[in-house]
Amino acid sequence: MTKRIRKAVLPVAGLGTRFLPATKAIPKEMLTIVDRPVVQHVVDEARAAGIEHFVFITGRNKAVIEDHFDLAYELDDTLRKRGKTKELEALLADLPSAGGTSFTRQQAPLGLGHAVWCARDIIGDDEPFALLLPDMLHHTHGKGCLAEMMDAYNRHGGNHVAVAPVPDDQTHQYGIVGVEDVKAKVSRITKMVEKPPKGTAPSNLHITGRYILQPTIFNLLANQEPGAGGEIQLTDSMIALSRLEPFHAVRFDGDIYDTGSKIGFLAANIAYALDRGDLGPQLRQEIERLLER
Repeated sequence: MTKRIRKAVLPVAGLGTRFLPATKAIPKEMLTIVDRPVVQHVVDEARAAGIEHFVFITGRNKAVIEDHFDLAYELDDTLRKRGKTKELEALLADLPSAGGTSFTRQQAPLGLGHAVWCARDIIGDDEPFALLLPDMLHHTHGKGCLAEMMDAYNRHGGNHVAVAPVPDDQTHQYGIVGVEDVKAKVSRITKMVEKPPKGTAPSNLHITGRYILQPTIFNLLANQEPGAGGEIQLTDSMIALSRLEPFHAVRFDGDIYDTGSKIGFLAANIAYALDRGDLGPQLRQEIERLLER
């Protein structure tokens, strides 16, 4: 039997330099998509998939993320006294359960692999876990990306990564996987390559920032030599792990927004707002008006 996935790791230690000066005092993960921080959208996805415990890999000046996932007594009391029951209930519903969050410092910007390794003692050495990159929003009107991955994991066990197609002339910009069946929803991975040179990619399926990994990855990360940029690369350890354990690709068919880029961030705001009944119709009119200029 496969061991249930209860914990998720969210690396949130990045500096957000592409959004300066906005991120000088505000973590990039707390920038809002409409009226919810980016990181809240990712936690929502994970909670919908059944995640019970969230492990945030933080850095300096990220304490506001911890505050966001805690009670705000003054605010809660003010809302209660003013009879704003709906708003108060919404705030409380966003919170993980008591004891359901852990925060640990990465301390030095040594790469995604190093950030994941920092969670080793909280995850433990016998429990598989989910990994979600908060910059990457997976937008869908159906079942969430991680929930689909959970279904695949429950059928196949092992390790899973979410993938999505990109144009062939862009494969050199991403981590790419080769699979047994490129059109299948779930397919066994035959090859992983980080940013393959143009014309050499094994497919057009790129890794989208959602993973289910076995704890074996921690031992590999502990001994992983620095890779591109002098950082500990997660992909390098996943390639090593794939020689020991099976990996499956789970194809995500929704829209993916890289909120770490300005265009991705703006597009995500528009897409999420258009989906809302209280904002969508009016925003659509405003967009049409702007485009007619």
